[in-house]
Amino acid sequence: MSREPDAYTGQTLGGSGWRSPLRAFLRTETGGAAVLVVAALAALVWANAAPSAYTSFWDTRLSVRFGTYGISLGLREWVNSGLMTLFFFVVGLEARREFDMGELRECKRLALPLVAGLSGMIVPIALYLAINAGHGSEQGWGAAMSTDTAFALGVLAVAGRGMPPGLRVFILLLSVVDDPLSLCVIAFAYSDRIAVPALVVAIGTLALVLLGLRLGVRHGSVYALLGVVAWVALLESGVDPVVIGLALGLLTYAYPASRADLEHASGLFRLFREQPTPELERSVRASIASAISPNDRLQRIYHPWTSYAVVPLFALANAGIEISSDQLARAFTSPVTLGILIAYVLGKPLGIVGACALTTLASRGRLRLPVGWGAATAGGSLCGVGFTVSLLIATLAFHGARLDEAKLGILATLVCSFLTARLVTAAIGLLHPPLRLRALLGKAETIVDLAVPVDPDHDHIRGPHHAAVTVVEYGDYECPYCGQAEPVVRELLADFGDLRYVWRHLPLTDVHIRAQLAAEAAARQGRFWDMHDLLLSHQQALRVEDLHAHAVAIGLDAERFERDMRAHAGAARIAEHVESADLSSVAGTPTFFINGRRHHGAYDLTSLTAAVRAARERASVTA
Repeated sequence: MSREPDAYTGQTLGGSGWRSPLRAFLRTETGGAAVLVVAALAALVWANAAPSAYTSFWDTRLSVRFGTYGISLGLREWVNSGLMTLFFFVVGLEARREFDMGELRECKRLALPLVAGLSGMIVPIALYLAINAGHGSEQGWGAAMSTDTAFALGVLAVAGRGMPPGLRVFILLLSVVDDPLSLCVIAFAYSDRIAVPALVVAIGTLALVLLGLRLGVRHGSVYALLGVVAWVALLESGVDPVVIGLALGLLTYAYPASRADLEHASGLFRLFREQPTPELERSVRASIASAISPNDRLQRIYHPWTSYAVVPLFALANAGIEISSDQLARAFTSPVTLGILIAYVLGKPLGIVGACALTTLASRGRLRLPVGWGAATAGGSLCGVGFTVSLLIATLAFHGARLDEAKLGILATLVCSFLTARLVTAAIGLLHPPLRLRALLGKAETIVDLAVPVDPDHDHIRGPHHAAVTVVEYGDYECPYCGQAEPVVRELLADFGDLRYVWRHLPLTDVHIRAQLAAEAAARQGRFWDMHDLLLSHQQALRVEDLHAHAVAIGLDAERFERDMRAHAGAARIAEHVESADLSSVAGTPTFFINGRRHHGAYDLTSLTAAVRAARERASVTA
């Protein structure tokens, strides 16, 4: 193949370079983990090289005043309670996207992550309290419960090579439960005395946000202003104001871009090209914005900022500890340090894997892990790393020497989690290949995104009808990206003997559909694939006379072909394909489904081969 893989990311109608929000989220979290490590190390160097300068800098007061009213906080408090609100806003956005469009859109799939997430917090808390009972440090239990998703996914990228893609999704689903519950703990267990009037103002402001959503108000500035008001009210109430970020994120709905909205935006853009007026420019921007859900837009804006700026700044402000040999010796005999370390390294995997096992048994196999038990154990070990929320709660629960002991325990979880995960993955690697596949993949049913299943008696199929893997492509013969993908599909069919390929029409209705009709007219004479190949390899020759020339070239009855074309003989089948595309939320061409699951990202040979191979492995385990 002569093209670079990045060339195989375009889509007609849906736009070029579109990627799965979940994959984008995971990539940003993983990359952000590296920046987070650098920031934590910088804090340690700063705190030990110039301890007084580190402390005095972050204790510096910064005041913001509006007339007679003002807020005065230390720089560390501005980071912890101010900027971290954006971090939890992004957490809320991703949680809402999972409920609306992701793995949790089926209610039964919420049960197992919910139980595992709860158990993965309760067991570590119990271990921490058992170790700290009678030592006067029991109030730090909240610092021993929350997984840092960024670090967990970063460690997975290094220590979890060979793990199935579903493991990342599983960890993310656990964080959907973990992070909101942690925020509730901060709000109710680690907040100061509650000022009821200010709390009522915050709740009333959230009610206005709900009313705005109900009335269809789409101006982001309105919700930003209401969010600031609610943040200030919570700060005055004594409740940690980061909670407002999570609440606003959970209220921001997500939905896939519809083909109708995209076609409307495309039509307006063509009008703008013909008549570039300010009015049409505003209409085009509004139409494009309405086609993309607020959740997706806000994630793309704020997630890079929180991963690469806010959370590293939080680490810089909170991870600085003066370290000496005497202090290390005291810390690792301290119930605070040991409690946090054991709670994460032992309690997290025990809580998560144990809860999954009990839930699967109690449901008699109806509720299953999205991955195998080996991968789940590795995921439980990876979840044994605490940082962001854990540090935040530690700063609320402790002061002085005990705070330093808590920080050392939290930082130690990163190293221990990495080592534990490496041991688990190494043990899985020693298994016999069939057992290893089962340990990694399991037997859970995956969500099927393809709304209309393949019908061997009706669909256009290449390859064996009872193949282990089915690739469905929604395409258009005039779409240049479909022409680009066609040789990739040919190589896939050549490389995999147990692969069947299905083509479904999704014509560009704002251009014309003659090419689709030609393919269907050829199908009536048993020559669909011959015409299909010609149309994709001659995308610049799709006029009526060209189509007739193609018919003659493949030996069709020209008179019958012309008669079927005039009668639109294949229009009903094309309409069925378009309807199935709409039911499957297909917005652009080409769109691929592999064993019923939508393939996101590039469609170069490497990417599609990896996806087909993974589907074949899962099919073999299920069989």
